[in-house]
Amino acid sequence: MSTAWPYPRVLAHRGGGTLAPENTLGAIRHGAELGFRGFEIDVMLAGDGTPVLIHDENLERTTGYKAAVAETPYAQIAGLDAGAWSGERWRGERVPTYAQAAALFIELGLWVNVEIKPAQGHEAATGREVARLTRELWRTAPPGAPLPLLSSFSAEALAAARDTAPELRRGMIVRLIPADWRERMRASWTRSPCTAAARCSIRCAPPRCVQRASAWPAGR
Repeated sequence: MSTAWPYPRVLAHRGGGTLAPENTLGAIRHGAELGFRGFEIDVMLAGDGTPVLIHDENLERTTGYKAAVAETPYAQIAGLDAGAWSGERWRGERVPTYAQAAALFIELGLWVNVEIKPAQGHEAATGREVARLTRELWRTAPPGAPLPLLSSFSAEALAAARDTAPELRRGMIVRLIPADWRERMRASWTRSPCTAAARCSIRCAPPRCVQRASAWPAGR
């Protein structure tokens, strides 16, 4: 038995790919303007526990500020310019909270793959908070609005997300599909009936593995 992939097959990576400053509200809007209906974003905890959209553990690459995300409260992060590095057009874009991004996805009727991106040592806490907030934020979504897929390279973060909101679908991210991918995915389904998926670099994945992994249904 196989399960068809229910989501958009082409996603705007980090909101707007390389056409806009990654993981910003401006990037999401730009991606939507280009016709994307599915998005991928990264979510990490700031120093005060606020989930924010950012990929790197350090703020420097996208804001110019040399500090660890996990050691910087959001009140300080909110004042940083996360757009200027991508071009003058984007100057003034901020590092948004996950709540701000979720409100925009819901408003525009977009689907999102939320990558849980924990800073080192914050795996379980990040998984729990992202799952809790996802459940809370999408409760206000219109009927029929697609729920996010939570994904991560971190098995610990996915386990924490599963235990916090088992009704949310989850995805395991790997750089190479391991020989024991079935066992790993079964483990992520424990106590949850939700679908799991494996994601890896298409350059490293044999087509037969991609087909089998993406179609592997929960409960098998």
